[in-house]
Amino acid sequence: MAEERDTGESTQMATYGYHDNKKSHLDRLSRIEGQVRGLRRMVESDSYCIDVLTQTAAVNKALRSFALSMLDEHLKHCVGHAVANGGEEADEKVREASEAIARLVRS
Repeated sequence: MAEERDTGESTQMATYGYHDNKKSHLDRLSRIEGQVRGLRRMVESDSYCIDVLTQTAAVNKALRSFALSMLDEHLKHCVGHAVANGGEEADEKVREASEAIARLVRS
């Protein structure tokens, strides 16, 4: 999703770091969604516990990988641009990134 920004003279649409790879991210999320549906089917069909746990680990790994990819793009694009411009926006973007990293580490 793009965000409108008022620059004083005109309103511009800002794009986020993942914009250029949006289709790839959506495809990846569709695969993860399929994995989660597979887990549901496994439980509905009374699959062996270890098999369910193995698939759960695969889903967790896929989600972590997706999150790290998004974080990387955020750092390169959003944080990078803000730091280049300096000021309060840079401080805010760095704080947001630090908080996001902390959430990922805790999960």
